[in-house]
Amino acid sequence: MKRSARQLAEPDLGVLAARLLFDVQGELYRRTAEQGYDDVRPRHGVVLAYLDEDGTRLTDLAQIARRNKQTIAAIVDELETLGYVYRADDPADRRAKLIVPTERARQRARAADQIVADIEKRHQARLGRAAYAEFKQTLRAITTDEADEPEPRSSPAGDYQARPHRAAW
Repeated sequence: MKRSARQLAEPDLGVLAARLLFDVQGELYRRTAEQGYDDVRPRHGVVLAYLDEDGTRLTDLAQIARRNKQTIAAIVDELETLGYVYRADDPADRRAKLIVPTERARQRARAADQIVADIEKRHQARLGRAAYAEFKQTLRAITTDEADEPEPRSSPAGDYQARPHRAAW
């Protein structure tokens, strides 16, 4: 049997995960573009998904997103140019900067959260409440490794808490 036929008949975890990611991202970015956020690209989601309203340190974003600091810094530069974030002094540490969302970024985050909630409601209706909850719990177990969880640390906004991974929006 050819590889393509095999993946169509019995897709492996990578293919299934990619389908889910691309479907969610496709709808999310299409719908946010329709709302006027057509300058944001999927690569920006790695920052936007984890950005706290009162700001997040770049090193924390990199750790949460499981990316290196250089990659996150480049994406932050792009988002700053687009007017979605700005850098501010971290009052808890003069050496550090916070990446802070602008009002436009906060509005887009609210729109994105609603779109993801719509997608989840649709999947829940299709599978049933219990099956969907079990699916999410299983997916979280597969994608969360305790060794990868960030250690809590203090931030200017209060205590930093390790958060479950959200869709890459």
